[in-house]
Amino acid sequence: MQRNATQEQGRSPAEVADAELGGQLRSAVGRLYRRFRSERPEGSLGDAALAVLTRLHKHGPQTLTELSQHDRVSPASMSQIVNRLTSAGYAARTKDPGDGRKVLFVTTAEGDELAGAARAQRNAWLDEQLRALSAEDRAVIARAVALLSSIAHSLPPNPRHRPRSNRATVQPRGPPGGPLFRSSSGWRAARQARQQA
Repeated sequence: MQRNATQEQGRSPAEVADAELGGQLRSAVGRLYRRFRSERPEGSLGDAALAVLTRLHKHGPQTLTELSQHDRVSPASMSQIVNRLTSAGYAARTKDPGDGRKVLFVTTAEGDELAGAARAQRNAWLDEQLRALSAEDRAVIARAVALLSSIAHSLPPNPRHRPRSNRATVQPRGPPGGPLFRSSSGWRAARQARQQA
């Protein structure tokens, strides 16, 4: 009997279904997040700037480093975002009371108003969508929320147990015409030997 494509790949139907479920989940979460973020007051900031403003509004003063690390962007990119916020009057720079060398970014009254309005509009949109569902569907979503929260709070794997990268290792080269050493320690040892000779 001819084997199907799934069997040829060494994967059971259950494994294929699990893989498809993961893809569907990623797609659904991504679409919901983008749709949620699209709900904001007319003529307000872009997504990135509004996200930073919302974080400052919710969590209080932050340094440039803290903001860039949270959003996983370079300090240079975050600097452009906070410059837009300060230029528009939604945020301001202030000195850290505990360390005068540090600069903190805080929301202004206008920034708090905009962040609060955006948050209220987004929450109202989501609440409206949930109210339109049946009680049974809301119960399913409540169960899914609990499961997704459990996944989100799972601990990352131990870095020591992560598989090694398949990327080729760059090996340091000696002087022109010299030998090729497999490690920087080997190169240093050879250099010291030549200096002592």
